[in-house]
Amino acid sequence: MAYELNSLLSRLVGFRLYSVQFVLDYVQLRFDGPTDDMPVLTCDVLPTVTLSGQRFSPTQTGWTDALRGLISQSVTATHEETGIGVKVNFMAGYIQFHPAESELVGPEIATLNGFVDRSWMTWRAGEDAFEDL
Repeated sequence: MAYELNSLLSRLVGFRLYSVQFVLDYVQLRFDGPTDDMPVLTCDVLPTVTLSGQRFSPTQTGWTDALRGLISQSVTATHEETGIGVKVNFMAGYIQFHPAESELVGPEIATLNGFVDRSWMTWRAGEDAFEDL
């Protein structure tokens, strides 16, 4: 069965970002919400963050503050599409993964798991929403 774009990612809508963990060379975003699911988005490629209309890349001063600024906000929408990659919207901004080839640190871009039904997704260059990489 083929993966349907945004089918798992969209399950984050209504969930609150309650934790950002910086772990060596990746970041984990932890969510809680209206169900027993406790989703975790592991970002092997660091996402860009747009907060209050200002865009921050991981190499810019203020990126960590912008990412932490999304803590306590709920997901309002998600997008997963070739040319856009993965985008998670919050009231005050969004995070987005659409790395250049030079930004890839391995085969995996991000992984979403932590659902009670054990559903998960790993995004890789050349596949699904990243088939353009």
